[in-house]
Amino acid sequence: MSDKRTAIITGAYGAIGKAIAKQLARKNFSVFLIGRDEEKLGKAANEIIHQTANKDILFKATDLSRVESIRELSDDWRGPLHVLINNACTAPRQRTETAEGIEMEFATNVLGYFRMIRFFSPFMTGHEDARIVNVASYWAGGLNLEDLEFNTRRYNNDAAYRQSKQADRMLTVAFASRLKPFSITVNACHPGDVNSKLSNDLGFGGHETPDQGAATPVWLATDPSVKNITGKYFSNKAETSDEFSNDLAAIEKLFEICEEY
Repeated sequence: MSDKRTAIITGAYGAIGKAIAKQLARKNFSVFLIGRDEEKLGKAANEIIHQTANKDILFKATDLSRVESIRELSDDWRGPLHVLINNACTAPRQRTETAEGIEMEFATNVLGYFRMIRFFSPFMTGHEDARIVNVASYWAGGLNLEDLEFNTRRYNNDAAYRQSKQADRMLTVAFASRLKPFSITVNACHPGDVNSKLSNDLGFGGHETPDQGAATPVWLATDPSVKNITGKYFSNKAETSDEFSNDLAAIEKLFEICEEY
């Protein structure tokens, strides 16, 4: 990596993730692409290099549903990290479990975010204007702390997705308070309604382009106007009230449960 500011983007070959990576590359970041499929990562990296003329685009295949895969990624990391954008998300139509026996949506969409912050925030400590952005959604709610993996409820990918996005917004608040002493900001956002594999798996289309969907996450990651703001939820480049950020007891319980995993 060079002496540029460095960013990690998870889910980096999906519609929004690739657009985020491209926009950061145009802002002269060193961009590190993370996702499960090495071939798709390589194609995305080549496309970004070709379209932006920024050659500092690296990638590594990582299974964000598995703690060992994230640990291996962090063990291999060298140098500083200035921006972490948690964007990877999945919504399988049938209930599936990871190799570690955890329900896939919770493992990827919630624990993936949690573990990336846990393992990579140490690389952000001590660096000027370090920022974490959690790509969440306005489509959120229905969190059940007693049944996060849909062991007793009937699995529905839409319900599991909404629960995971509520959890991401709540964990943003939990990490913001914990990382504030280290001058690392943590914010969440709704990216926009983009037609993607994820939206299709949930039964939706989307009326916005990937670049429109990437605009708010990239703004949160780079704009001077939000430099010291932390623990907030944004949509359309504006702070938005978040009904899930007020229940601090539930936020702490969710954090503790994630820790136990």
